Amino acid sequence: MMIQPLDLTKLRILPLAARRSLTRVEEILIDPDAPPAPCPEPIARVVDAAAQAIRAARRRAASVLLIYGAHLLRNGAARIVERMMAGRWLTHLATNGAGTIHDWEYAWLGASTESVEANVATGTFGTWHETAANIHLALLAGALEGLGYGRALGRFILEDGATLPSPEALAVAIAGDPRHPLTAARAELLRAMTEQDWPAGRIAVAHRWKHASILAQAYHHGVPMTVHPGIGYDIISNHPVFNGAALGRAAEWDFKLFAGSLRDLEGGVVLSIGSAIMGPQVFEKALSCVNNLRLQEGQGVVRGHTFYVVDLQDGGNWDWTRGEPPKTSPAYYLRFCKSYSRMGGSLNYVQCDNVTFLHHLCRRLAES
Repeated sequence: MMIQPLDLTKLRILPLAARRSLTRVEEILIDPDAPPAPCPEPIARVVDAAAQAIRAARRRAASVLLIYGAHLLRNGAARIVERMMAGRWLTHLATNGAGTIHDWEYAWLGASTESVEANVATGTFGTWHETAANIHLALLAGALEGLGYGRALGRFILEDGATLPSPEALAVAIAGDPRHPLTAARAELLRAMTEQDWPAGRIAVAHRWKHASILAQAYHHGVPMTVHPGIGYDIISNHPVFNGAALGRAAEWDFKLFAGSLRDLEGGVVLSIGSAIMGPQVFEKALSCVNNLRLQEGQGVVRGHTFYVVDLQDGGNWDWTRGEPPKTSPAYYLRFCKSYSRMGGSLNYVQCDNVTFLHHLCRRLAES
């Protein structure tokens, strides 16, 4: 085998300020008190039903999960989501790696997004120093306290940085108890501190736009926030600091936390907004784990939950309340509907702009 792995330590990394960012916080962020965009009557009826289902779920202390893709954040929904968290309507949030990258960049730079086509051609797509370095710093520091991806990065943004132990203290801890559950996390941090010249003590990273960060506001409100990335999916791979072990550890803890929220899903609600692959794929594995344990404990499987899946695609021209379409239908291959239709609850698919749906839903819940 003559092919050799690419040496990422040789990448030419650029400061984030040198990038032409395509979106800015002041241009996209939506005031939850502003009038929402018009909503067609059929969709308005679904919004009303979703609000009623969420109210009923919260009365019975059942989970209400918001699973979202990066476009919800990029479309300016951060303050709307924060309003729903403040009202205790959401009990768990989950997103993918891209959702956290835009989240951090908005919070720190006040801007995000780039031209993929133009920057891949010049070899600069994703090669931005601060994004990769600070997200890794947050995860590696948080791992020492057993924090997953969502909590570690949310705290990092809200508290404007992290505090690192000395390399000597890490080395002593590793040598003194090599079988400790955090030994690997300590070793990864020690390596990163050496290679990236991170000093011991407080590393201050000011986030001037933390109001635009869903992760920071989730940490502030104490709402569980989990992140489910893929290794090599996100631009934080395009940097010498890239550490799949750190990402995998944080994602492992978050998967377990996500599954923990599904234990309380009986009679609950799942809002899957703009997450075509991550949401349904993670959800089906987590629910299987939950049902496995419930059956061992003499309980039935999770029942009575309701899905509201929101996307711009047409749903394959299929009425998903009827169940799964046949394999001969193109709709069968829409993962974001098919997987949820198999999860034991009732599925409602809404073809709608994601912010419009969530903004109207937030207003309906506030009316109660």
